[in-house]
Amino acid sequence: MKTTLLRQLIILPLLIAAMALLHACGAASAVGRAGAAPSQQAFAQDYVLTQGASVAITPAATPGISGATAGAPSLKLERVNDSRCRTGAVCVWAGYISYSFALTAADGNTSNFVLSDSMPNASPSVTQNGLTFTLTGVEPQAVPAKNEAAPDYRVSLRVSNAPSS
Repeated sequence: MKTTLLRQLIILPLLIAAMALLHACGAASAVGRAGAAPSQQAFAQDYVLTQGASVAITPAATPGISGATAGAPSLKLERVNDSRCRTGAVCVWAGYISYSFALTAADGNTSNFVLSDSMPNASPSVTQNGLTFTLTGVEPQAVPAKNEAAPDYRVSLRVSNAPSS
């Protein structure tokens, strides 16, 4: 009986103290998780690119990687394809203008996509790697003259981490 009483007086309080300690540790870590900012805030940001130019999409940077653009995917306007019928030319079709982009993720993987509001089977908006890219404009909009050199296009697009609306 003495050993049973000894067990109840020593082991039971130690077991209760250990349980209380485990509960306190779990509650503290839950508070830390609840108070932390979400890993990715919603954003929508506009960019203007010229052919060959790149930009870091800093709002989409991977949390925990130091540096202004470290961990941020980068977007490059690879090519502007303007096959529209030039002013003063005789054409059998109207043509279209499209924009080819390369998206390089923080891990180095690259995906390519095309945006166009006039190309058959193309779209002015696309989602890649959780980011939505929406064509918002191009300058100059006018079709160049027949003998004129191709202009330096400035392509405007909106990048967000939410589906386009």
